[in-house]
Amino acid sequence: MKSVAALVALAGSAAAFSPAPISRVESSLSYAAELDSMTGVSAESGNQVFDPLNLSDYVPTDWARRAELSNGRSAMLATVGWVWPKVFGTFDSQDVTTTDPIDAILQADPQWWVQWIVICGVFETWKYKQELNGKSFLGGAEPAVDYLKLWPEDPAKQEELKLKELKNARLAMIGIAGFAANHFLPGACPVPDFA
Repeated sequence: MKSVAALVALAGSAAAFSPAPISRVESSLSYAAELDSMTGVSAESGNQVFDPLNLSDYVPTDWARRAELSNGRSAMLATVGWVWPKVFGTFDSQDVTTTDPIDAILQADPQWWVQWIVICGVFETWKYKQELNGKSFLGGAEPAVDYLKLWPEDPAKQEELKLKELKNARLAMIGIAGFAANHFLPGACPVPDFA
């Protein structure tokens, strides 16, 4: 009898170290069905939709994808702008004399910023007018700018090109975030200094 009681006590104490059953959390929010058909599901995201914060429950998925691609393109330019002066040097300038991107922003003459804002406004207006004509900058239609004629006729090749651009955009967003983090917290990210 003592051995049965000891065996029951051991079995009960062993249960304390076993994983607890996982209860499924129900949400009143709905999964956006549009995510399943969007470009971007690949090995990098575990062959599933990458939406860890469930943002698709709050914003239109098409708008979120366009924002992701637009910000990714900006990040691609920012990454080149971060690395270029450190590798190739700066232009002959009297006001910007550093290769540090953050210091260069602060050294730039205010007229540069006014010109930049005006150029961005002109470009955004032109983009808007092109989209009214059925062209696209962010997928979904024939591209508004294709000087090199790289946009394929085959729909499968178009999807492949969209996926490549999206992967590069995501990588650039991670890259520029790493550069910025490493600038303010040296050694925070394993990124080269290019010094």
